Amino acid sequence: MGIRNLKPITPGTRFYSVADFAEITAKKPYKKLLVPLKQSGGRNNTGRITSRHRGGRHKRMYRIIDFKRNKYDMPATVLTIEYDPNRSGRIALVKYEDGEIRYILSPDGLKVGEVIVASPTAEFKEGNALPLKNIPIGLFIHNIEMKPGKGGQIARSAGTQCQLLAVDGKYAHVKMPSGEIRMINANCYATIGKVSNADHNNILWGKAGRLRWKGVRPQTRGMAMNAVDHPMGGGEGASKSGGGRQHPESPWGKYAKGLKTRKPKKSSSQYIVRRRK
Repeated sequence: MGIRNLKPITPGTRFYSVADFAEITAKKPYKKLLVPLKQSGGRNNTGRITSRHRGGRHKRMYRIIDFKRNKYDMPATVLTIEYDPNRSGRIALVKYEDGEIRYILSPDGLKVGEVIVASPTAEFKEGNALPLKNIPIGLFIHNIEMKPGKGGQIARSAGTQCQLLAVDGKYAHVKMPSGEIRMINANCYATIGKVSNADHNNILWGKAGRLRWKGVRPQTRGMAMNAVDHPMGGGEGASKSGGGRQHPESPWGKYAKGLKTRKPKKSSSQYIVRRRK
């Protein structure tokens, strides 16, 4: 797992790097766990654009991932480590003793042929899933459930990990990648280790076209627009939002930097021990 830098033989490859895919062991995915993935172009069910600057990406098939890890006390052998176009981390194809085959998020360091298990009495090694109350304090974990049995929702992208700080009665205190400390039900399952492909954050896309392949469309700066089109547009010459006197805004007048968007009376706020930095 590393990054390969291309030689600058064209302007597009001058600042261009790709993952070396050294950990990948299979070129084609397992067909029975593939489903079609429809492109939305950033539009909702009424056909209106609700997420701007999206569309035109390469076609993909969705890999069905087992976030729940609910085949308890049944060992599974890792068959392959694969690339998934729908997420930044790698995925692992595992085969259980009863013959069932599933995809899981691949932890960093997982190898083909290793045996993993989801169990309250599992060994404390990468890839095994246990309830939070059974994991030793201080270990790094990922794919953490927020409600028992719902499936992992926290720390699923490449290189992310949380740290278990304490278990106090019904709740466990978990430190998030953002620095936030949060209480989570101690019966929720989590996987030991961190998500694979930690170098994903260091990849240089190199050219605009490569982001178009990913479905990211161009974005025009508000300052480059006319005053009729954007609160930060217009003016004689470039001015940082009206000569520095105006806070950066969205096209609809919402502050673009520093505005707290979390609802002040959100019910889950009671589970936050310490806010993120």
